Amino acid sequence: MPRAIISPSVLASDFGQLTAECKRMIKGGAEWLHMDVMDGHFVPNITMGAPILSCVHKGVPGIFMDCHMMVAKPEQWVDDIADAGGSLYCFHIEATSDPVSLINTIHKRNMKAGVAISPDTPSTAITDEIANAADMLLVMTVYPGRGGQKFIERCVPKVAELRARFPEKDIEVDGGVGPNTIGICADAGCNVIVAGTAIFGSENPMEVIQRLKDTVNAAQAQSGAKY
Repeated sequence: MPRAIISPSVLASDFGQLTAECKRMIKGGAEWLHMDVMDGHFVPNITMGAPILSCVHKGVPGIFMDCHMMVAKPEQWVDDIADAGGSLYCFHIEATSDPVSLINTIHKRNMKAGVAISPDTPSTAITDEIANAADMLLVMTVYPGRGGQKFIERCVPKVAELRARFPEKDIEVDGGVGPNTIGICADAGCNVIVAGTAIFGSENPMEVIQRLKDTVNAAQAQSGAKY
């Protein structure tokens, strides 16, 4: 099983202090920072784009930006995100007709490639060919577009199905995840955890990050003990 990674969602941060907020998360034990890029087309909301990512990249040396591209035409933003310092480019399978070619384009720009599925998209939409080409698979546990939504538990079996097919792949969950919902996600087999409000809204983000990571590690140990 791949190792536990916590990726705080900066959508829940104070955008007026974005660089400082990212540094605060890294100091608290986060390895990745989850950057939600929304275009107002694939989802109704608009958030940040390449210019903001570029500023963060310059202000936080060595940052791993886990870029979640909630955009209608993911092909057209690869170069911009790469130039801005993006580390991982995760697009929605619902937004493209040729995911494998897009993954190849992302790799050519020296970024990891992620493939996301929304709550109403079955995990079987991620074929073996797509998953084997990608570096990470993202299961949304809320509808993409806004932070602070309630966790959708019916999405969790998709994590288990993907983990069964791809035991060594990074599998991420995003949406409504925190100390109260991490257990079911970890037991299903996710190893990359996106959490926004639960971390940024906490008086002790370091403690929350460690608790999330410990839960994933415990679930992995338990899973390993079964076999």
